[in-house]
Amino acid sequence: MGIGHRLTAPFRQTSGFARWILLSGMIIVGIFVVLALFAPWIAPYGFAQTSYAGGADFPKATGPGGEHLLGTTSFGFYDVLSRVIWGSRTAVEVVLISVVLSLLIGAPLGLVSGYLGGWLDRILVLVMDALYAFPSLLLAIVFSFLLSDFFGGGVVAAGVALTVIYVPQYFRVVRNTTVSAREATYVEAARAIGASKRTIMTKYLFGNVIQSVPVIGTLNAADAIGTLAALGFLGLGVQPNEAAEWGYDLQRALPDASAGIWWTGVFPGLAIVLLVTGLTLVGEGLNETVNPTLRKRRLRPFTLPPRGAAAFQAGKGQVDL
Repeated sequence: MGIGHRLTAPFRQTSGFARWILLSGMIIVGIFVVLALFAPWIAPYGFAQTSYAGGADFPKATGPGGEHLLGTTSFGFYDVLSRVIWGSRTAVEVVLISVVLSLLIGAPLGLVSGYLGGWLDRILVLVMDALYAFPSLLLAIVFSFLLSDFFGGGVVAAGVALTVIYVPQYFRVVRNTTVSAREATYVEAARAIGASKRTIMTKYLFGNVIQSVPVIGTLNAADAIGTLAALGFLGLGVQPNEAAEWGYDLQRALPDASAGIWWTGVFPGLAIVLLVTGLTLVGEGLNETVNPTLRKRRLRPFTLPPRGAAAFQAGKGQVDL
């Protein structure tokens, strides 16, 4: 109870615009998470389904309304609403894989590199800077090619390909924080009592150097949605026979725009914009909530008791005399 109270204290004490940003982002992201978790029950059809239960095919390029609330596509005769809902599951899965793997790889490497230093630090910094120098989309394209032989064209391949982009970011943040914290007084005290390097890194440093990691994670998640959509648009992300993906749907909807078929591209694009916006709002809200220098606390009204007020006025009068 005490630990939970301390962990939730920044969120309960925050007020103002930052609180509304965080709550708004969490609501938007929460909607997509619910769609992802319950896609088989919410979506009226499967992501690759093109016919009714009786065997009749879906109508081609039907506008929103009727049995297809968001219309149907002109390619494959898919239901747009079902593709959008199943696409949310693909997006959430890829984001979780990429962010979690990046955190599990980048944060420990940054902690070890920043604390131990020496030749290991030089090599790791060189490798991470080399990866960070590449444009993120180009790096994702290269690794999607390399990983397609091992993982195929599914969600895992896309998530691992995006992982390579974000590992250097976690490494650099954690390493720089560790370098500045390893000479702190509490670390010197741990060395003085004979604590091992592993104990110092795991017990004393780890909890203090990852405080900004949740903010980076949410912002990376927003970036991962855009990168995944770009890969799908280029035909290099999740393959259409593996799962529904918004970027692929946008690519297939390009010819429809000139024919006045707007719904095949608007709704997948709107889903991308909303989820990226929600994750960005969560990241910005977390930054102002977790960071004590930016957090604006709610002030409680203070009423002076009647006797105290009288005593205060009497004391003030004596001072004035």
